[in-house]
Amino acid sequence: MKSTVATTALAVSLACSGIAAAQDKNVKIGVMTDMAGLYSDISGINSVLAVTMAVEDSGLREKGWKIDIISGDHQNKPDVATSLARQWADVENVDLYADVVTSSTALAVMPVAVDKNRVHLNSGAASSALSGKSCNPNTIHWTYDTYALANGTGKAVTKAGGDSWFFLTADYAFGAALEADTTAVVKANGGKVLGAIKHPLNTADFSSFLLQAQSSKAKIVGLANAGGDTTNAVKQAAEFGIVQGGQKLASLLLFINDVHSLGLKVANGLQMTETFYWDLNDDTRAFSKRFSARSKNNAMPSMVQAGDYSATTHYLKALVALGGNPHDGAKVIAKMKEMPTEDPIFGKGSVRADGRKIHPAYLFEVKKPEESKGPWDYYKLVSTIPAEEAFRPLAESECPLVKK
Repeated sequence: MKSTVATTALAVSLACSGIAAAQDKNVKIGVMTDMAGLYSDISGINSVLAVTMAVEDSGLREKGWKIDIISGDHQNKPDVATSLARQWADVENVDLYADVVTSSTALAVMPVAVDKNRVHLNSGAASSALSGKSCNPNTIHWTYDTYALANGTGKAVTKAGGDSWFFLTADYAFGAALEADTTAVVKANGGKVLGAIKHPLNTADFSSFLLQAQSSKAKIVGLANAGGDTTNAVKQAAEFGIVQGGQKLASLLLFINDVHSLGLKVANGLQMTETFYWDLNDDTRAFSKRFSARSKNNAMPSMVQAGDYSATTHYLKALVALGGNPHDGAKVIAKMKEMPTEDPIFGKGSVRADGRKIHPAYLFEVKKPEESKGPWDYYKLVSTIPAEEAFRPLAESECPLVKK
């Protein structure tokens, strides 16, 4: 009799705990970003805002969900990112690592996400390895990657006659991936690479690197860097007369914040590939104007920040579909891959088996000063790259999650 009662009590207890787990609507999001370094404009505090807006727009708090957001600065250092990710899992009970700008820090956080079974939604890093050879069941690479950048800008510039290249490359995982992916595209389109030089992350002086680019006589000086490194390189290239000497700059990753910093007199004519621009359509304009009204310096969203909003929005939709229980990261990611995506940032899309979020990309050119109609009116659309062409074909993926 005692055994029967004990067995019944245990069964009831397990059933109740199962119900509690299914109805667990306590979510904690950690925005891991660069708060003060060279990527703080494209991510940073405004990425925290983007995630906050996604939570607000979901309406889940009004329905009884408890959703907390914390943020931390990884300082663009992989060891700091790893330590922060572990602390957030073990002490803060964070369910989602969001943003994680910088490829080296993203690659460092990925195994922690698996070890702690957390969700890693990366909008800030570029290396195509995140959905390639380094992919895992707990990570989705959301906004853009080096393959898309190379496939957009690299192909367009080479086909337009820029058939000889010299690279100025940021000396870490992102720069290496961007140079490699662009080199493949240049060669595939009949061009050649005459040389490359690596520069330290966040360097202030590009003079020696630009001199080597000049002496190469390459038609195109490809900037395989981002953020403050890109703006510094472009400014100093103008001082060295790179363009006046007959060479052209190809910025392989340029954000609207960079153009804002450079000004149209310096940046006009530069081409870049992005997956988001605030002035694309009615939906992007409406979101961006709300964002700008609350953002630091009233900035329009970068594609990283827009991607943070989009990724968080889909994450919350997946949690609703699961009925709560955000603490099994791999299960949440599986649901996110299962569900189609739709939001005002990218419209309709999907997440592939390799963790690559799919949506169109766009080749833009920076306007001349006289073409701009007002603040942040910086881009003109050159061409649209369909979603199925923008990213590396799944058949070519090195991701072990992809069935061959």
